Amino acid sequence: MHSTMGTTEIFLIAMLIIFTVPYLIWRVADTDYYAPLVVVQIITGILLGPGVLGRAYPDYYQFVFNPQVIGSLNGVAWWAVMLFVMIAGIELDLKKAWEHRRESVITASLALGTPLLFGCVAALGMLGYAGWVGPNAQSWQFVLGIGMACAVTALPILILLMEKLEVLREPIGQRILRYASLDDIAIWGVLALILLDWDRVGRQLGFLLLFGAATFGYRKLMAWLQARDRWYVALIWLAACAFAADWAGLHFMVGAFLAGAVMDAEWFDQKQLDLLRHHVLLAIMPVFFLSTGLRTNWAMGGYAVFVAAAVLLLASVSGKLAGVHAAGKILKWGPGEASIIGWLLQTKALIMIIFVNILLDKGIITSETFTALLLMAIASTMLTVPVVAPKLRRVAALVFKAS
Repeated sequence: MHSTMGTTEIFLIAMLIIFTVPYLIWRVADTDYYAPLVVVQIITGILLGPGVLGRAYPDYYQFVFNPQVIGSLNGVAWWAVMLFVMIAGIELDLKKAWEHRRESVITASLALGTPLLFGCVAALGMLGYAGWVGPNAQSWQFVLGIGMACAVTALPILILLMEKLEVLREPIGQRILRYASLDDIAIWGVLALILLDWDRVGRQLGFLLLFGAATFGYRKLMAWLQARDRWYVALIWLAACAFAADWAGLHFMVGAFLAGAVMDAEWFDQKQLDLLRHHVLLAIMPVFFLSTGLRTNWAMGGYAVFVAAAVLLLASVSGKLAGVHAAGKILKWGPGEASIIGWLLQTKALIMIIFVNILLDKGIITSETFTALLLMAIASTMLTVPVVAPKLRRVAALVFKAS
């Protein structure tokens, strides 16, 4: 029967698995408190990858996830994650950050800088062992990449978790969004630095100059267009920016983020923007999670990968909490504020996974390092709601405190 199936049928079998398995686990096991559906989808992607399903049932794995099917899935995944990153860029609220610039800059700097430092220290330790550094990496690129992976806050997932905790529209939720927005800009700036290619620096400078000029015209056009046309034009802009960035050697995800960052959220209806993010997560992002799982590697042995993941998790969480607590002392926050803000800002998941996918694509890290970072991202995200929910109950008045 296997030999009579074409690529289309096998692709649809893969899609059936991608959407069925995580949904059943999430719904039947009722994991939403500890692991929202998006986290279950990421875990399922790992289980369906070569290290688990591929090792247990190699014939079935090679039949379903053959090169032709993987190629098709990757195409869907690329577009899904470009849309997601563009939306994250649109949702950056720098105007609010500017209005509260002292508090925002102090908190965002410490919330990013401290876990970055802790992560760099962990990465320096990894340099002493073979198998972690990618074939195209210089030591500073590897150390900075790992450090930034430990410092990342996943803004879109943070929004989902704060909605679950019912604090998104409260003053504390809006403050956290300001801090995360500033960190988002730093994350993509550091990524561009890591990816700077001196052999293609002329192209990269040309891209930045062309992008700046094109942005001026694009913003004028979007302000002039009717709302119904802006959505379609935004997709054209996304494809063009992603192509130009990739051609310049910066990776198409950098272009996708820039495409969204230069757009104003006011151009779009907020409910429609929320629905678009929801539909992207529902309809096509699960394919990205599967393609991410297919890239995991346990060749160094599960023990070494889990130890590395634990060390990185410790560096990430402790660094984020230390940085935010330092900001809280400087800004004289009330009891409990720093702990709640720190735990929410250490949320990883999607943006961090996108970040390390790029590092893997560029040969900065190996598949083993990628796997350890992926496990760290899952664990940090799963910790968020169980830790924060009881803290919020104990200091319920905090969410109504004015910013």
